[in-house]
Amino acid sequence: MKSFEDMQVFGKEGFEAMVASGTAMTKGLQAIAQEVADYSRKSVELGQGAFEKVTAARSFERVLEVQQGYAKEAYETFVAQATKLNEMYTAAAKEAYKPYEATFAAFGVKAPK
Repeated sequence: MKSFEDMQVFGKEGFEAMVASGTAMTKGLQAIAQEVADYSRKSVELGQGAFEKVTAARSFERVLEVQQGYAKEAYETFVAQATKLNEMYTAAAKEAYKPYEATFAAFGVKAPK
């Protein structure tokens, strides 16, 4: 009878860990989705600003200057955003793993760094 109770406790703890993990992952993915939406909005605004500057340019040299500035800024913001999203995905995965740490530790599995 004792082993049956142990299995019930183990099952309950596993279910609670699964729910906590799912909740943590959902929050992380919501934050990522919001970040992607913000980046998309900023990217469109940046492109619109560059387009307005290009159409207002009086010389071909000014058009090239605006285009080069836009390309540089777009690249830099993309790299920064990709880095930030990578960090957010990593943080979400770590948060989703936390509820399972005790269970895995009982089997000798350590959390990745």
